[in-house]
Amino acid sequence: MKKITALFLALLMLLTVFTGCGSKEDNTLTVGFDANFPPFGYMGDDGEYTGFDLEMAAEVAKRLGMELKLQPIDWNSKDFELESGNIDCIWNGFTMNDREDLYTWTDAYMDNSQVVVVRKDSGITSLKDLAGKTVMVQKESSAQSALAEDEFKDLVASFGEYLTCAEYNSAFMDLESKAIHAIAMDIGVANFQIDGRTDKFMILEETIADEQYGVGFLLGNTELRDKVQNTLMEMVKDGTFATISKKWFGYDVCILGK
Repeated sequence: MKKITALFLALLMLLTVFTGCGSKEDNTLTVGFDANFPPFGYMGDDGEYTGFDLEMAAEVAKRLGMELKLQPIDWNSKDFELESGNIDCIWNGFTMNDREDLYTWTDAYMDNSQVVVVRKDSGITSLKDLAGKTVMVQKESSAQSALAEDEFKDLVASFGEYLTCAEYNSAFMDLESKAIHAIAMDIGVANFQIDGRTDKFMILEETIADEQYGVGFLLGNTELRDKVQNTLMEMVKDGTFATISKKWFGYDVCILGK
């Protein structure tokens, strides 16, 4: 009898441990992001992850009483990370356009355009001036997707070289050293990268595409999406969204509820 009782207690304790672990896991919001995508998500000078989207995610998790886990990911593997359950959502300047049916999305919270950055001394002032030039995009980025559209087939064919990179920090080093002539990218990232360096770089007036950012969840995960969506709306109403936005961009980028 004593052996049976001891075995029962051991199993009960084991069950309690696993149940406890499961509860903690369920109360964690794991955000997948590209750690080289400032100002939305990146590693700061202090060695900590920071950025507009990560600060927004931290506020949402706090209000939901959830523990925030920031999970840097290889952008090429974002779908695997989401489908395997390694992350709960992708929140990192994530473009919704042409991906509407691939994920369960929050409403768009920010407008975004795809633009081209060049050196000021390059003589390039329009998209047609990119003929014969070396143009770079981040692999699997919205800029790459936009340039794959039929309307830009002739433009891309005119490039001297069309290259991809893993992240934009190295792309700007290539641009500054004149290894390439132009970078196609998100306007928010472009503005962040050239801040304080407008004597060297400029953004062409012509845009490649106008898009929106949203938070992407595994297709069908409406429960968590709704919690995040409702919390974001609370932050819009009480002014927190605008406060965080102005800190990073100097103005309120919010389009939620508008």
